[in-house]
Amino acid sequence: MSYELIFDKKAAEFLESLDKETAKRIFNKIILSKEEPLKHFIRLSGRNDYKLRIGQYRVIADIGNNTKQIQITLIGLRKKIYKK
Repeated sequence: MSYELIFDKKAAEFLESLDKETAKRIFNKIILSKEEPLKHFIRLSGRNDYKLRIGQYRVIADIGNNTKQIQITLIGLRKKIYKK
């Protein structure tokens, strides 16, 4: 059973700001992870969320196994995504 994808506004805006080729590559990787998200996403140490690596970009998400949802909270460059 496939998981439902939910994009936060900030993540969707970042994806739309990228060039079409990069945005398509990231989006396709996210879509690919819908069937088995824990196969593609890696849990962040000391946190409850997960990361997905796509070249120099990272996708940060909360995965609800009970609700079968992947909530994409952030998308960004590797160097900037973890800084708060």
